[in-house]
Amino acid sequence: MIAIIDYDAGNIMSVEKACTYLGGKAVITRDRNEIFRADHVILPGVGSFGDAMGKLNAYDLVPVIRELCEKGTPFLGICLGLQLMFYDSEESPGVEGLSVLPGHIKRIPAKDGLKIPQIGWNNLDIKPGRRLFSGLPENPYVYFVHSYYLSCDNEEDCAATTEYGTLIHAAVEHENIFACQFHPEKSSGVGLKILENFMGV
Repeated sequence: MIAIIDYDAGNIMSVEKACTYLGGKAVITRDRNEIFRADHVILPGVGSFGDAMGKLNAYDLVPVIRELCEKGTPFLGICLGLQLMFYDSEESPGVEGLSVLPGHIKRIPAKDGLKIPQIGWNNLDIKPGRRLFSGLPENPYVYFVHSYYLSCDNEEDCAATTEYGTLIHAAVEHENIFACQFHPEKSSGVGLKILENFMGV
């Protein structure tokens, strides 16, 4: 079973649909016991860092997520879900993130001719041997929608990068913890392969 954490964030239904298409039994839930029974857990999301952390705290999901990550359950953050997994974000000063991995979320720097938020397809530079990208070409294109980006403290946690005005840590992989700044559920066959790889971990 795949538990998709429900904290009133956007984009949850499309993640459920993609997992179901791949043959997984996906359940949208915020029930602690149901989440802990799951074989895999996904934290999707579109929206504000501060609002999202407020919801996770209100639903008492912060200790649940931290415990899941510590006990070794395969865990995937998507878009805002990736950002929430780190220390903090320039979007919401003073708000503490989940802090399951070391790093900070920064605003994409303004540059002439660069539209923010980034909305559209961009290619990835995948680091060798990362399980999330097994069976994919070296520089696949995936779909992004974001104004903020991850800067990992630990370079080894970074599984793939992209360039958009700056170097962006676009995906992470650390033991049982995975995350994508882009939307695999909206990235056609490449994205489905990434989700399939996660479901096979």
